Amino acid sequence: MFASTTWGRAAGIAAGCIADWLLGDPRHGHPVALFGRGAAALERATYADSRTAGALHTGVLLGLLGVLGVAAGRAGARRGPLGSAAVTAAAVFVALGGTTLTRTGSAMADHLQNGDLDAARRLLPSLCGRDPAVLDAAGLTRAAVESIAENTSDAQVAPLWWAAVGGVPAVLVYRGANTLDAMIGNRSARYVQFGWAAARFDDLVNYLAARATAVLVAVCAPVVGGSPAGAVRSWRRDAARHPSPNAGVVEAAFAGALGVQLGGPTQYAYELEIRPTLGDGRAPQVSDLARAVRLSRAVQVAAAGAAVALSAVGRTGRRACPPC
Repeated sequence: MFASTTWGRAAGIAAGCIADWLLGDPRHGHPVALFGRGAAALERATYADSRTAGALHTGVLLGLLGVLGVAAGRAGARRGPLGSAAVTAAAVFVALGGTTLTRTGSAMADHLQNGDLDAARRLLPSLCGRDPAVLDAAGLTRAAVESIAENTSDAQVAPLWWAAVGGVPAVLVYRGANTLDAMIGNRSARYVQFGWAAARFDDLVNYLAARATAVLVAVCAPVVGGSPAGAVRSWRRDAARHPSPNAGVVEAAFAGALGVQLGGPTQYAYELEIRPTLGDGRAPQVSDLARAVRLSRAVQVAAAGAAVALSAVGRTGRRACPPC
């Protein structure tokens, strides 16, 4: 039973990745968007300006996703390797966002290359939560590179990691946690307390994946003419100065790999943050954004291969978790 579940999971991860590469995110009726609407509706009942209320809100939503994932995983496993693969593929496809990320990054590079700042500003909210109205071409370029870096981990490497080690429940809970962090895990006046639990849980579930992403950035850096040594050096020297324990790791690795400098003043809708600088190169240019997109694609492919291999190996012949 364990062997069939293990190979079903590996095949499902591979199939989910292929589906994402071919299709990207659905434009209508995406399950993540449906989850977000449900979370917003629940927030109207659970909101209070306290960490306790936020922890309850986050726990209820992620607990429901965990129960759903366990039920779906067991239903698939009862149908053998093909059933397990089908359920895993669906969950992985729902959780991944790497293809849409790189397509959006490429579109942003095209707009900036053509000097169409209005189009670039309209597109920026699809990548990050910064205020595009205050950004010039250089600011839009840096914001896009930083978002490509961070979301290579959040939208691709981390979901694959959790799918490989925990199956359907883990990948669904991960995607829910990441969505909640985007919705309420910021430092605005409304969410600084209510969103605390969501933000801290997201930090926890992304911790290992962010560091795995940085390793893959270093490995894949030569694909874009980048520096593996620069990625590692910037990661080790600069990442700890970033306010996020995970975003700083991947942004620093990308900066070092690409030979650019990221960080500095960062304007969000709710506040201006003075971020530390990461890397010691020039300010990123549009050509560097295009390189960041290609590097992200390379890391995504490498992460997919690693996730399939990890899930196929299993753990000493014993079940790591219930059939899921």
